[in-house]
Amino acid sequence: MAFGLILESFLRALGQLSDPRFRRVFFLGIALTLALLIGFTAGFAWFLDWLVPEDIWLPILGDVQWIDDFLSWGAVFLLLFLSIFLMIPVASAITSMFLDEVADAVEGTHYPTLPQAQPVPFWDSVRDTVNFLGVLLLANLIALVLYVIFTPAAPVIFWAVNGLLLGREYFTLVAIRRVGRVEAKRLRRSHAGPIWLAGTLMAIPLSVPLLNLVIPIIGAATFTHLYHGLTMRRP
Repeated sequence: MAFGLILESFLRALGQLSDPRFRRVFFLGIALTLALLIGFTAGFAWFLDWLVPEDIWLPILGDVQWIDDFLSWGAVFLLLFLSIFLMIPVASAITSMFLDEVADAVEGTHYPTLPQAQPVPFWDSVRDTVNFLGVLLLANLIALVLYVIFTPAAPVIFWAVNGLLLGREYFTLVAIRRVGRVEAKRLRRSHAGPIWLAGTLMAIPLSVPLLNLVIPIIGAATFTHLYHGLTMRRP
């Protein structure tokens, strides 16, 4: 029953992708993500350039004047490489600041008789986003080590880790608007299995370039349907 509800929720979310409110959140999230990654890369390179002196004396080589440039450019390329893995969690976290609009769009279209949801205060949303971003980055950096150790199982590890995190985030995001933070956490624990399964369904397309950038939108819409499906069917 849970899988059928998840699949139904996912298909209904896909059917609303043309909604202008979905597109607005998508482009806003991507723009902010790119600006953050570019700004952080440039700032880190500048910091290394400021930290490392231009002339360094090394044994055998003597005075070397290119170490600071080497470290700065090396940091740029390293961060660009890491951004391949970090683009998705960063985009997911930043876009989550605006996913209330997606949930409102879904409820306005499919659940018009519901009372108005209680919006999450802006600074609470920012705090939740920062926390979510930190957890996502830490989990995915740890997962990089597991990818190397258990290379054949890397896709499964990626899906399981991100599925767990995305499921928790999106369900809480939707539920908190309706029942508050405490009850949202209780519901999340009560429906941990379906939430993780639905989150894994969201995580699988994360491996597909470009498609992965729209997953936060689809995820928020899917979990809006899933939340209402789970709570309406409760005894």
